[in-house]
Amino acid sequence: MIELKNVTRRYQQGENAVLALDDVSLRIEAEEFVAVTGESGSGKSTFLHLIGGLDKPDAGEVVVNGLALQTASDKQLTEYRAHHLGIVFQFFNLLPTLNVLENVCLPLEFQGVGLREATVRARQMLHLVGMEKRERHFVHQLSGGEMQRTAIARALVHRPKVLLADEPTGNLDAANAEKVLEIFRRIADERLTTLVVVTHSIEVAETAERRIHLRNGAVAELVGGSTCPRNGE
Repeated sequence: MIELKNVTRRYQQGENAVLALDDVSLRIEAEEFVAVTGESGSGKSTFLHLIGGLDKPDAGEVVVNGLALQTASDKQLTEYRAHHLGIVFQFFNLLPTLNVLENVCLPLEFQGVGLREATVRARQMLHLVGMEKRERHFVHQLSGGEMQRTAIARALVHRPKVLLADEPTGNLDAANAEKVLEIFRRIADERLTTLVVVTHSIEVAETAERRIHLRNGAVAELVGGSTCPRNGE
């Protein structure tokens, strides 16, 4: 479960203070598929960074599966990101010197998983995303959609409790975007992980079980779920 309690985050831009998130309280249940929407500057990226343990709030609490990220030590955050979190980026971030299978194996190698087990698990994930026939191909031999499906397999291979996706269809054409959405639907249907997708895409937002719409750092609309009560309420 992901819970934000009265979370505020400000940034300093020159002489100006920017309020990225303003007293946000909400809850995302375990294995839920949630889309986070909003205009540029609405706080979506800050929201994602806080859940990912890449940033800390100025006030309030961010708790993921019982771990309070705002007070967690560097060691705890490293453990959280390495073992319990998967991230899918807009620009794929695959290593061009490795083939598809090797890219997907990489997170398991960092965890000390043996090559044989890592290969078995990587092939399971490649089958999930429909890339099993391309496992020996290198990045330059893949389409954008194939690269993103490989990136999803890599993000899932270590069986994270939370999968974050940042504009995962932003660089894809309609056909490849639909293939990625099909994978997200399968992840949600099989309850493989908690899936949080930041997106501008109406199609992605409509695919999710719930939509959180941010405006000026606050929750402007919450469709299909509940916010956490504010302090004192």
